Amino acid sequence: MLIGLFLAGCAPAKTQLVKTATIPPGEVDPAVWGKVYPLEYDSFMKQKEGAQGQSKYKGSEPLDKLSEYPYQLVLLDGWGFGIEFNEPRGHVYMLKDQLDIDPSRRKPGGVCLSCKTPYAPQLKEKLGIDYFRLPYDQVHGQIPKNHAELGLSCIDCHEPNTMDLVISRWFLGDALKAMGKDPLTLTRQEKRTLVCAQCHNTYIIPRDKEMKPTGLFLPWQKSQWGHIAIEDIEAVIKSDPANLEWKSNITGIKLGHIRHPEFELYSNGSVHWKAGVACADCHMPYERVGSAKISSHHVESPLKEDMRACTQCHTQSPQWLREQVIYIQDRTNNLATRAGNAAAQAAKAIELANKTTGVDEGLLTEAKALYEKAYYRVEFITAENSLGFHNPEEALRVLGDALYYANRAEMKAREALVKAGMTVPDKFDLELSKYAKRGTKGVLYRPELNKEFTFDGTK
Repeated sequence: MLIGLFLAGCAPAKTQLVKTATIPPGEVDPAVWGKVYPLEYDSFMKQKEGAQGQSKYKGSEPLDKLSEYPYQLVLLDGWGFGIEFNEPRGHVYMLKDQLDIDPSRRKPGGVCLSCKTPYAPQLKEKLGIDYFRLPYDQVHGQIPKNHAELGLSCIDCHEPNTMDLVISRWFLGDALKAMGKDPLTLTRQEKRTLVCAQCHNTYIIPRDKEMKPTGLFLPWQKSQWGHIAIEDIEAVIKSDPANLEWKSNITGIKLGHIRHPEFELYSNGSVHWKAGVACADCHMPYERVGSAKISSHHVESPLKEDMRACTQCHTQSPQWLREQVIYIQDRTNNLATRAGNAAAQAAKAIELANKTTGVDEGLLTEAKALYEKAYYRVEFITAENSLGFHNPEEALRVLGDALYYANRAEMKAREALVKAGMTVPDKFDLELSKYAKRGTKGVLYRPELNKEFTFDGTK
């Protein structure tokens, strides 16, 4: 007994986790959170590193999409995206990149900040309708100066006291309710996707008669949980003239727009979605830091980490897995280029028909309706950031439909031109240099990704 007591008295004390600080309620600064969670903070700040890594198509570099995919110069002429449209650089830069981009992209006003700053919920609560209507600089000016370029923060996804995952953006909660999904009954695994879906979605900024924004919402009103299709999104856009945000200079058509619909494409019955895989499983896998195990906050493509996230479930080699990803993206890129080029041809045919006297208005109306369908489908896949990988079958289905509608639109426009006595060229000159406003000087930034085009529009 004496020996036992002696040994017990000499045993080392159990290791206790010591928090050196607490997170104040509503704290926005990630550095303050980092005092309590230094490993996660260090991991999060690695996003500043950028780079292409092993990705073929994507990365954390601001690649010029208009040079990579020149047909977008035709499809987006008349819209801020047609002036400057870059690949996203990463979460820590998302507000800075918005400040640096061509001012035309910030024309809608303060509403543009809704996903770019952790202060957005506060600003919306404080300003009410003025949050949507006031000029961008006026709303941005209300952000504290020391956080004027602060992008994603911990508070966007976590509750400070418990670190529970939270949905901080009002429009996602509204969209879930519209589909019959109660935000209050979400599982933790569902939240590990939905905290990303707060911003990785497509959205609409409705306008009044003066084209002033009146709000922001996700077009999921005709969709169901696990099935948000482009057809349903298109139906919502067309259901109200207020949802038509811009007018194409080339076709004269008023259009809505599709923005980075990662959640919509992924959740629409993809293999990984059906298997219960969350965004965080692939983009924030667990990692060892010394003796600790944390969820990586260096949010990035698995391609950039030698497929480490994928090998948690898949037994094949990293090289084999990477080849499968690239194969899917190559096929998607090929069909997207074909569909985009076909849509651009249809747009130019409609442009000529608009200028032609005596054209059959019925045929021209049909051509425009078909072009709209092609446009929404091309943008749905090309604006989505996985280049088809999030849902390969759905991506190819949507692009196949886009190609079909684009070809039919061009045929209807050609028929209208021929009936009006016009001589129609075999191939329309896309006049790409006419629409390029950024001085690309006829050189594609990464021509190996888009060999079907030369800048002068001859191919």
